[in-house]
Amino acid sequence: MRMRKKKWADPWIEAHSDYIFEDPSPYKGKWRELLNCQILHVEIGTGKGDYLNNMAKMYPEEGWAGIEKDRSAAAVAARKAIEDENPDLHNKRMIVGRAEEMENWFEEGEIDVIHLNFSDPWPKKHTHKRRLSSDSFLDMYDRLLAPNGRIRMKTDNAGLFEDSVRTFVSHGWQFAEFSVDYRRNEHPEDAITEYESRFLELGQPIYQLVAVRRKQSEDMVE
Repeated sequence: MRMRKKKWADPWIEAHSDYIFEDPSPYKGKWRELLNCQILHVEIGTGKGDYLNNMAKMYPEEGWAGIEKDRSAAAVAARKAIEDENPDLHNKRMIVGRAEEMENWFEEGEIDVIHLNFSDPWPKKHTHKRRLSSDSFLDMYDRLLAPNGRIRMKTDNAGLFEDSVRTFVSHGWQFAEFSVDYRRNEHPEDAITEYESRFLELGQPIYQLVAVRRKQSEDMVE
């Protein structure tokens, strides 16, 4: 569901350009230095930012960058981080923009983990190419991920999950984790998103996978 536009969002983003970037291209190839880390995570579609903010707290030695195309949602997520009771921004930043532009922002092989949490399922067949797990996106991720890079995906949508699995397989990715009811067991290592919590309250199963990039799989075979 699209967030209602917030009038304060644009001026707030402009006033906090040191944390939330509209043009992060100057940091291409420099994200580990910026975020004081050796492992770089990128979440595509942060929503209101609960997952990004909580994971950055849980793993302070790792770097976290969030991408959100909706300016109002991005502003909400960034404000949560900055106005936290104990704000610690040393290992996280946000980007306002579309995931299609990622190759302008990140160097080839720069990202260690890409997180796709409850992405838009684009249910109509003619919109499937817009899915963040579609052919063109997987090709881009393959270029941007490090040799041991991974994609972590969670969704409540069975159709999206099934189609994504087929697409991963057709591109030669392998699965390190795979679950059709991820939260039946506790996973304290993985923060629950604000969207996910709604479905857990309804007893909705969460589909989850971790896909290992093709080049790593080929190296393992060799």
